[in-house]
Amino acid sequence: MWQTYYTPQSLEEALQLLAEYEHDARLIAGGTDIVVEYDRGVRPEKVLIDISRLPDLDQITQDEHHHIHLGPLVTHNQVVRSPLCMDRAFPLAKACWEVGAPQIRNRGTVAGNLVTASPANDTISPLWALGASVTLQSVHGTRTLPFKEFFLGVRKTALQPNEMVVDISFPAMTSYQVGTFLKLGLRRFQAISVVNVAVVLSMFGDTVTEAKIALGSVSPTIVRAEDAERFLAGKVLTKDVLIHAGELAAQTVAPISDVRGSAEYRRYMVSTLTQHALEALAEGTETDTMPPRPVMLWGHTDGHFVNYLNQSPRVTHTEAGDEPIECYINGHPHTFRGGNSKTLLRLLRENADLTGTKEGCAEGECGACTVILDGIAVMSCMVPAPRAHHSQVVTIEGLAQDDDLHPVQEAFIDEGAVQCGYCTPGFIMSGVSLLDECPHPTLDEIKQAITGNLCRCTGYYKILQALELAAKRQQQNEQ
Repeated sequence: MWQTYYTPQSLEEALQLLAEYEHDARLIAGGTDIVVEYDRGVRPEKVLIDISRLPDLDQITQDEHHHIHLGPLVTHNQVVRSPLCMDRAFPLAKACWEVGAPQIRNRGTVAGNLVTASPANDTISPLWALGASVTLQSVHGTRTLPFKEFFLGVRKTALQPNEMVVDISFPAMTSYQVGTFLKLGLRRFQAISVVNVAVVLSMFGDTVTEAKIALGSVSPTIVRAEDAERFLAGKVLTKDVLIHAGELAAQTVAPISDVRGSAEYRRYMVSTLTQHALEALAEGTETDTMPPRPVMLWGHTDGHFVNYLNQSPRVTHTEAGDEPIECYINGHPHTFRGGNSKTLLRLLRENADLTGTKEGCAEGECGACTVILDGIAVMSCMVPAPRAHHSQVVTIEGLAQDDDLHPVQEAFIDEGAVQCGYCTPGFIMSGVSLLDECPHPTLDEIKQAITGNLCRCTGYYKILQALELAAKRQQQNEQ
């Protein structure tokens, strides 16, 4: 794992640290990729620089030139909940909704998705189709690169060791443009793309005047289907046009075969997904698969983590533990000396003796480790322990008040929503966060809330019934 963990208090401090350590350091914001890589022993850097608390970098804005700007700390869920992105950058919002689960989208950032540079990462394709660029900054200045210059190959970018992404910008879609994003995964949620496609069309009535089609997970970097784009210009989206455009898109790619799909299957699905995306745009149904009120698991918050540090200069946590981690867990103050190179999950279990939070996969797949960090549901296996410094954490042990269980806990007992019980704490924490955010959820919203929680005993029906019962009782208590 890492040996030194810096929490700078300004962008300038972060850039100075990057300049000092360069190849020996790595930035961390959401940590949904990098913590897993450390846990697997594949990251050599000994220094982590946590930029997640830098002020004002989690904003989504539009400038006077009608360009949308995403700060480097904007999370996937913040994009989904943004009216500006839903209205003027729908392909990106749709892609962000397809990323992982609510707990992952609450921590994972769009900038981090770009820097990881996997061709299967869902946000790259729509941003490419939208004409995005990234601004990079170091102590020596800034530079802005279009995507075709930023992405150099599989997990390779033009980002230098002393630079960080400080802005992602792209033209807002106009009233005469439509767009969407489609993805094929091997399961409905928490799936890596086998193929994804983003389409943005400029229209004059029923006629396409310009088309942009970006294909993901089929090449070392995202591919533009330029032959299909040229073919669509001047066309009405008839069935024959859709089919031929899909065929031309498939001819663009030379995909590999891997455990998720053969090259032939990927090529076929490029054609199919391109046709489906164009058909949805022709029929105006592209937003039908987005829920009207997406569940965030933000509890009572607005989805922005509060910075409780209020310290200057930077905070430094080392493996030796000379700087303690001080935080509130379940309303009580805790000080930990040691554990600075652990995840929050292992700090809770091994240092705080709070073993209710379970370790199932240690890579954000099962949700058994779900806790509430500063009011927002996260997977604690993907949060570095020093990130909890001067934060408030709620675990399963903190839900009951004196001898009274939380209504969600009571409902799980009454409905028998437990089999082996290992996953239960994570489901309960997601349910509690849901009811704080959405006191009167529909069944579909309940299902959304637990998409990041896996029950290996297949006990979902009872779990759904328990959460419905808890919501019903909460409504009755309000009357």
